[in-house]
Amino acid sequence: MQLGNSNITEKTTYQDNLIDRLFIALFCRKMAKAVGEKTTLKGYDGFVELSQKIMKGRNPQQQQELVAIVLKSLVPSPVLYFTRTFIPANKWVCEANAWFAKVLFQWLVGVCELREVEIEDKNHQKIIQNSGVHIKKCRYLENSGCVAMCINMCKLPTQKFFTDSFGIPVTLTPNFEDFSCEMVFGQNPPPLHEEDASRQPCLKEVCDSSKTSSFNNSSPCPKIAQQISITKE
Repeated sequence: MQLGNSNITEKTTYQDNLIDRLFIALFCRKMAKAVGEKTTLKGYDGFVELSQKIMKGRNPQQQQELVAIVLKSLVPSPVLYFTRTFIPANKWVCEANAWFAKVLFQWLVGVCELREVEIEDKNHQKIIQNSGVHIKKCRYLENSGCVAMCINMCKLPTQKFFTDSFGIPVTLTPNFEDFSCEMVFGQNPPPLHEEDASRQPCLKEVCDSSKTSSFNNSSPCPKIAQQISITKE
């Protein structure tokens, strides 16, 4: 599953504009409030450090619950209720969400583009729609260098937030070989233990834990093991 790839060791340089910096500052403020700690680092580095603080001393489920608090704090409850109750997750809504994700969150995940995808609707009919977002090289995964952070702090909380809070299903499928990711609105996420991500080893080329630990590098990242068992129950 994990292959050598120079793409993941070549650090991408980002030039955040004013809007990007405002989004980063907003998320950092919400995260600091939720975790009860601050960061001394500036910009995106501070965002990653706060993510690491959320992980420290918490199991995967607790990490995801804290991220859920952060995400919900960004959107007024009446908006979530109205969207979940009165706006169906049809083709137009899924495509609109994909467009907004592409436009609003490049500061978080890097360059991304819309893609046509095939999904199955509630009547089990295959439909084609432009509700896929291809993230070329995820900024968050690249900067954290951590499989567990990708899964516990991004993939699973984002899927749950959109699917449960907005009523708009979404599935994120990270590629740990090149740090790309496929985000598909309108597709219900499968249980984690059915996905390749649940069996992903630490990224030995960039993960500090992998470099300093003696555990088998072919085994799944130990920081997601507990989440796998929780999901199966």
